[in-house]
Amino acid sequence: MAKTTQGASDKAVTYELNTDSISGGKGHPTPTRKEKEDARKRPLVSSDRTEARRNARIATQIQRDKARIGLANGEEKYLPLRDRGAQKRYVRDYVDARFNIGELMIPLLFAVIILTFFPQPQVQTIGLIALWAFFIVAVLDVVVLGFQLTRKLGAKFGQSKVERVRWYAGMRALQLRMMRLPKPQVKRGQFPV
Repeated sequence: MAKTTQGASDKAVTYELNTDSISGGKGHPTPTRKEKEDARKRPLVSSDRTEARRNARIATQIQRDKARIGLANGEEKYLPLRDRGAQKRYVRDYVDARFNIGELMIPLLFAVIILTFFPQPQVQTIGLIALWAFFIVAVLDVVVLGFQLTRKLGAKFGQSKVERVRWYAGMRALQLRMMRLPKPQVKRGQFPV
């Protein structure tokens, strides 16, 4: 061992701790792996079931609202399978751009219902004959629409790739314009190219 002299210990330099450069320090022991895992665990079922049920209901409602708005706007990911694809979009735009006789079906049905309240059988008969005549004209309109769309889809997408869309177009053409889903994306007369 080395000898220290009295004079050397008197000359010892004392250092002051600069507390400005220290960031709080650790102050506690390092947690074990088990403690870390336990801190990360969340219960599968909340302890407050009414709060969890309310949060789940709110989250479900938000998802439904997004899906409803997406469907109305024609966003592809929110559409049902029967409405997806470029050809179906073309059909929807073509039907929405055209005036369809079938759109008048619901107002005409209301008129016939009102005519049945009249006690005269002649008025009721005229109403029913007009209704059947309208059905025949509407069906002919839908058949013509189907042939037009098949020809146009063949020209646009290729004759071998044409999907069966006549029924789809017919059902859309028989609905009132304001009740169609997805909502019409084009104005009347604005036919797709």
